[in-house]
Amino acid sequence: MTLRIFGRPLPISAAIGLIIIAATVFLFIFGPSLAPFGQEDVVGAPFADPSAEHLLGLDQNGRDMLSRLLYGARMSVGVSLTAVLISFAIGVPLGFLAALNGGWPDMIGARFVDVIMSIPVLISALVVLQSLGSSLPVLIGTIALLDSTRVFRLSRIVAQGIVVMEYAEVARLRGEGLWWMLRREILPNALPPLLAEFGMRFCFTFLFVAGLSYLGLGVQPPFADWGGMVRDNQQGILYGLYAPLFPAGAIALVTIGVNLVVDWALAGRTMVQGENR
Repeated sequence: MTLRIFGRPLPISAAIGLIIIAATVFLFIFGPSLAPFGQEDVVGAPFADPSAEHLLGLDQNGRDMLSRLLYGARMSVGVSLTAVLISFAIGVPLGFLAALNGGWPDMIGARFVDVIMSIPVLISALVVLQSLGSSLPVLIGTIALLDSTRVFRLSRIVAQGIVVMEYAEVARLRGEGLWWMLRREILPNALPPLLAEFGMRFCFTFLFVAGLSYLGLGVQPPFADWGGMVRDNQQGILYGLYAPLFPAGAIALVTIGVNLVVDWALAGRTMVQGENR
């Protein structure tokens, strides 16, 4: 029997992705409660081998790797998810309004976004974080603002295609107001591509936060996060140790899981559009 979601068959790849996402959400909520030790507790010798008490061994400071992975799940996922939610809260309304109103505000907004997007994201983030510091509010706000330009651009393009449709024109002729148009005409029809973009944006932000932490400009101690754990334990590779591979594997696994689900969602949307034509 084939498993179906929303009337569509669920392939094995998407099912695996959903399982990975469900496990990630579980660790995000309950990870710190399941950790056998505190994230900063020194419980043994540096780079001690895995044992019955320390299943993944110890890190470069003698801290339990499993505990830090569980704590790091909340920080790595939480920072990325918060930044993406804020970027969508900024970019989607502005993109919809620009497409609905048109004229010079739309042109100015689009050109401003083009200028921001012409600067590499990493360079912009490094400049801001070096200037203002790497506190969590600055980190989340910087990533959210930079990412909102991408969300604005997609929302504007999608909304521009909706406002010229017949049902949108009929609503305009009926005299429907701006809020009604946004809530009843544009948002429901723009939701599928926006949901797919949300997954893609999360993957990008998740990897970006890990990269910044690896460079020392992301999540700062005493908080544990997976990118910072790779940086802290990278010297273990020189001695044939596996400590840095555990957080790196967790980063890769979450990214793959989200991508599998996004690919399934995008493939289903393309198939539905083809049938409608």
